[in-house]
Amino acid sequence: MDRLLAEQKRRSEGAVEAFQRELATIRTGVATPALLNHLRVEAYGDRLPVNQVATVSAQEGRLLIITPWDRSLLPAIEKAILTSDLGLTPTSDGHLIRLQIPTLTEERRQELAKVVSRKAEEARVAVRNIRRDTIAAIEKKEKVEGLSEDEVEVGKKEAQKTTDEYIEKIDALAEAKMKEITTL
Repeated sequence: MDRLLAEQKRRSEGAVEAFQRELATIRTGVATPALLNHLRVEAYGDRLPVNQVATVSAQEGRLLIITPWDRSLLPAIEKAILTSDLGLTPTSDGHLIRLQIPTLTEERRQELAKVVSRKAEEARVAVRNIRRDTIAAIEKKEKVEGLSEDEVEVGKKEAQKTTDEYIEKIDALAEAKMKEITTL
């Protein structure tokens, strides 16, 4: 049963990490290189993440500087930014790209808060599904290996305790992101 509970923790940790990565891509009015993590660029006959073809750095709080390693990729990077859902307009000087991050409007802040809430709920559901799988595995083990009812109950309580712990982590991350969005 310890193996099942350890597996639940590992999978729950993965769900929280995935949620953190999704939160990093949500624009908050502050320039952060993570904003471009999901951006893919047509380069060398493939679609590569922008951080594999350029250096991305944040300057002055509201400015991202993208310096491609190969200048011939500048138009491809610009195109990827323009066609993305970021809503940003790149400025190029032939050597690098500047991305000015505009201040968020109140309406946009509310939209982003809803996105964060939705993604947090998806992460909570993922953690609950992991709990469900763990409890089903414990119950199956009860039938196959003859675990006592007390052992099964202890296992279920541990699974619930782990679930509560990871949902608290998700809630804390979501709350921090909401605060970041609404207080800028």
